[in-house]
Amino acid sequence: MEYIDYYKILGVDKNASAEDIKKAYRKLARKHHPDLNPNNPEASKLFQQINEANEVLSDPENRKKYDQYGKDWKHADQFEQARQQQRSSGSYGQGNPFGDSGNPFGSDYFTYEEGGDYSDFFSSIFGNRGGGRQTKFKGQDFRATVQLSLTEAAKTHQQTFTVNGKNIRITVPAGIENGQEIKLAGHGAPGMNGGPNGDLYITFEIQNNTAFTRKGNDLYTDVPLDLYKALLGGEELIDTLDGKVKMKVAPETQNGTKVRLKGKGFPVYKKEGTFGDLYVTYQLQIPTGLTAKEKELIEQLARERKTN
Repeated sequence: MEYIDYYKILGVDKNASAEDIKKAYRKLARKHHPDLNPNNPEASKLFQQINEANEVLSDPENRKKYDQYGKDWKHADQFEQARQQQRSSGSYGQGNPFGDSGNPFGSDYFTYEEGGDYSDFFSSIFGNRGGGRQTKFKGQDFRATVQLSLTEAAKTHQQTFTVNGKNIRITVPAGIENGQEIKLAGHGAPGMNGGPNGDLYITFEIQNNTAFTRKGNDLYTDVPLDLYKALLGGEELIDTLDGKVKMKVAPETQNGTKVRLKGKGFPVYKKEGTFGDLYVTYQLQIPTGLTAKEKELIEQLARERKTN
């Protein structure tokens, strides 16, 4: 397994605080986001590495494992499980030539040693030395974060990202929620002694790149409406996620009037062809820079209203 220096990727020292890591991640994520680097084929890979580094170093428990075991930090739980099992069976220190002294190999071994498969290595310590049954362990679960724009989340599409040096391609259904987590069974670390692979958990972060506000499957937007159209009525072109629609404006429409466009909201997750609604709130625009003639007509209208 190739060693990835997460500290180097984020450009921080190994003694960096959690706040330093957060600031470094946000700065790099903005700089290297694929949407901002469409002509750079390496941007997506680098962006995924930045996300992976943040996932590990921003979690105190994962960071502790990474600092102790380096490239093999994902197997820390299996190592501890195996060691505890050896202790409880009374054979710890007999079949293990390194004894009970914490991490017998030191962090340098786990960080830089190249060679055989990790599971083979553990089997040589805790495996079937005397013909006994080997304990199976499930592989470590992986976690990753995928960032999407709101317009991307509104359409079913293919998404490719990198986890632990492996490219994974998934289909993202339209309507995914911000913060929603999905599980890809068996895409985590390999199991030990014939145990099942771990799972991959993906969390989606949705960044709003539109003028809409999303609430569930409904969208909300404010639309400016000029005074004359509000008084006399007419038509207004309204922006939606899939283009503009023409909507009638009733005469004497008041400021703050809210109208609903049914089925013009956000797609419902895993319900193809089903959408929420779009709510439009009219914001009345008072004309400025009136000419003398316009002022005279408005004064005439005001006098007319007083007499009625």
